[in-house]
Amino acid sequence: MPFNFNHTEIYDVQIIEPKVFYDARGFFMETYKKSDFQKAGIDFNFVQDNFSQSTKGVLRGLHYQANPKAQGKLVKCVKGTIFDVAVDIRKDSKTFSKWVGYELSDQNNQMLWIPPGFAHGFLTMSDFAEIIYKVSGSEYSQQHEKSIIWNDPDININWPLIDVSLADKDALAPLLRDAEVL
Repeated sequence: MPFNFNHTEIYDVQIIEPKVFYDARGFFMETYKKSDFQKAGIDFNFVQDNFSQSTKGVLRGLHYQANPKAQGKLVKCVKGTIFDVAVDIRKDSKTFSKWVGYELSDQNNQMLWIPPGFAHGFLTMSDFAEIIYKVSGSEYSQQHEKSIIWNDPDININWPLIDVSLADKDALAPLLRDAEVL
């Protein structure tokens, strides 16, 4: 299997380490293989691929889509370094409001699987970063787009930087206690 799948402190969220084949020309790796992901319990239909580019200090999130358009995300940083975060917003979950965060980079080649029912955000740590992510469930729906404020004290994410650059909509996002949860 060209991947190592590792459950995080929130069991449904997984860090995925692809096997990277290096030689004098560079490297090769698979970033997704349906059969391997199914064996690891990630059996979702991916419906959209997204690409994001950000400069240092840009924080995007915490984003999610409300039901019935909830999405899962398979996130990979292909250039630079980000701090990637998943927050459990499943109201009936024993880990509701808990978060996990991991450094994803072009050096460690790790990916983060964030299933439906989680808010997602990332902070660019390097001067520049490029992120790709596959989306499962439903395509983007502006009507179902939701967010939670990045520095919600009830979630208490330990972001590595506090001087961040936000989109206006992210700066005005509600607290988790006031948000529509899944």
